[in-house]
Amino acid sequence: EEACRISLVDIKEVPDFTQQYELYDPCTLMFFYRGRHLQLELGLGDRYKITWPVGGSQELTDIVEAVIRGARQGRDLIVATRDYSRTYRH
Repeated sequence: EEACRISLVDIKEVPDFTQQYELYDPCTLMFFYRGRHLQLELGLGDRYKITWPVGGSQELTDIVEAVIRGARQGRDLIVATRDYSRTYRH
């Protein structure tokens, strides 16, 4: 069973998408489930996307697994198992 799909989007090619999701950073990670954009609470305030470099493959795996669990439970707001506010301050 496919649990996750990663898509690369060139924001210059899809200006409507860029404007709708306010994509201005060089790299942004967002989560969708069955066509719905999911919010992810990481303790950083911005619930719509990750714009910082993830600390490694295990950290990314933990985030993706939390998103999958929450999405399958029907949640639109998923709270991460870890608070990233101390690790990734802007």
